[in-house]
Amino acid sequence: MSTPLIELRDIRKSYGGVDTPKVEVVRGISLAIHPGEFVAIVGASGSGKSTLMNILGCLDRPTSGGYLFAGKDVAELDSDELAWLRREAFGFVFQGYHLIASGSAQENVEMPAIYAGTPTAERHARASALLDRLGLASRTGNRPHQLSGGQQQRVSIARALMNGGHIILADEPTGALDSQSGAEVMALLDELASQGHVVILITHDREVAARAKRVIEIRDGLIVSDSANERSAAIGAPGLQAEDLRQRQDQGATHSGAWKGEMVESLQAAWRIMWINRFRTALTLLGIVIGVASVVVMLAVGEGSKRQVMAQMAAFGSNILYLGASAPTLREPAGLITLDDVAAVGSLPQVKMIMPVIGDKLMVRYGNNNQQFYVGGNNTHFCEIFNWPVVQGSFFTEADEQAAAAVAVIGQKVKEKLLGAQVDPIGQYILVENVPFQVVGILAGKGASSGDQDSDERIVVPYSAAAIRLFGSRDPEYVTIATADSRRVAETEAAIDRLMLKLHHGKRDYELSNDAALIQAEARTQNTLSLMLGSIAAISLLVGGIGVMNIMLMTVRERTREIGIRMATGARQRDILRQFLSEAVLLSMVGGLTGIALALLIGGVLLLGNIAVAFSLVAVLGAFACAVVTGVVFGFMPARKAARLDPVKALTSE
Repeated sequence: MSTPLIELRDIRKSYGGVDTPKVEVVRGISLAIHPGEFVAIVGASGSGKSTLMNILGCLDRPTSGGYLFAGKDVAELDSDELAWLRREAFGFVFQGYHLIASGSAQENVEMPAIYAGTPTAERHARASALLDRLGLASRTGNRPHQLSGGQQQRVSIARALMNGGHIILADEPTGALDSQSGAEVMALLDELASQGHVVILITHDREVAARAKRVIEIRDGLIVSDSANERSAAIGAPGLQAEDLRQRQDQGATHSGAWKGEMVESLQAAWRIMWINRFRTALTLLGIVIGVASVVVMLAVGEGSKRQVMAQMAAFGSNILYLGASAPTLREPAGLITLDDVAAVGSLPQVKMIMPVIGDKLMVRYGNNNQQFYVGGNNTHFCEIFNWPVVQGSFFTEADEQAAAAVAVIGQKVKEKLLGAQVDPIGQYILVENVPFQVVGILAGKGASSGDQDSDERIVVPYSAAAIRLFGSRDPEYVTIATADSRRVAETEAAIDRLMLKLHHGKRDYELSNDAALIQAEARTQNTLSLMLGSIAAISLLVGGIGVMNIMLMTVRERTREIGIRMATGARQRDILRQFLSEAVLLSMVGGLTGIALALLIGGVLLLGNIAVAFSLVAVLGAFACAVVTGVVFGFMPARKAARLDPVKALTSE
């Protein structure tokens, strides 16, 4: 005699205990089934035959006793190895068909091969061939509700054969069928038995059981009769031997499968479920959509506001250093900054532009109107250094500087207060301390910075003209320096300090200052504001995540039977975990993409309303990543709950 494929030794199964009465359903069954057998297990309802089938198919574990499959103790197998047996060795045919309602006939048949890691093309070809063989070639795309009972049962038989179906476990396969469909299904089982498959038929119908070559009767959890004899193992065509199956099991139980195929199938199934329940999906997505859109828009508004403020601050010189005379001690006079110092500092590679400044508040007259304004002598770098353009006329030229020409560029407030709104200032003469200067340009409006005097109350004249005609000194009051790199203001300041110490023979009779600290403080304030806005918006994303968890818990409850079907066809716990986790992630991804689209739309509307908005790719990608992480975090618990379901309880759930 060959090694039995299945050998049961005093198998017992009981339920209850502790707080509930203990009920023993299977009470010491010993049984051996060999390759090539067609066995019928017959018994009345409640006799324990279905429980026995669940134990035989590794859906359930016995309370006590030994179960050897191909000579190996099943009790020693872990969950993945048991899943391999259900996937590769067994094929289940249930009374209720147990097809996944959202999948087509083709997809239902292919399921065991997906978990086995069969390549897509091979999987499709085999499923199509099986359905064609069973007369369902024209029904491959139909869903279960579009098939008759007999057709659904044939789909389940094709699924059982997908990975070989060496042992067919048929639980009341004709119980829900009319007589003609039942006869067709039994004919298929006869054919499979004649081809070498082990067929174990569970039924209460003795007429159906009579089709088998071996009939085992169960009553009250015990075998009361067995028609087996010495020749029973040889009846039927020889099938796969136990030794071969065990060798395949040892080689394949640790096989991880084709994760890409499983992932694609998981995403496809997830998308079908989302589409079937699209109204509920839309309500669930609403939280994610609002959360992502809020985060992106809030950060965009914060960034836009920051850039606007920084641009305004930069208008006053974010990369500007100021060099002026200073007394080294209280008892010593202030030093002197000369034009030679200006030339030396201007030659440093860290310095982009340099401009000596000499100026003071002076009396300015036009006609009978006398006003006091700040008059400063500057060179032609003034507009570029201070980012301060001329909006009417032009700035004086280098030739004007060389000739000490009496020309002036005035600020907006000077124009309003001195000349008035009705007078075109270009070409007009104004008297600065009784020295006539011709107006050649008008500066753009700039306003005040940090509470200082309004910058628009300013008159700019050539440095040489101011030194000769107004102040009588060639030495600058202070020097304005534009650094080559606004990010390295401190380095530039250090280089200038070293040079000035050298020029002044180690005497620090000068002072260097800049507005960088003020601008950096403003930037930090704006960053804090953006972070606060983003944090507030992230709360809605958290609420959306809770919605994902809620819908996934509901989905697990609704699809418990589907989980049982997947486990019966060979899905491992990690396959179920991946299935439901991928659904949560896909839900969050769709919500994230929709939220980004909504955020861009809102941003466009805000821009039309002249509200500063600046979308950042990092912020958009970050919000999307947060949505995906939300799906993972809040979808993990429901997915883990699904993966830990008991296969038998899942299959029998309503």
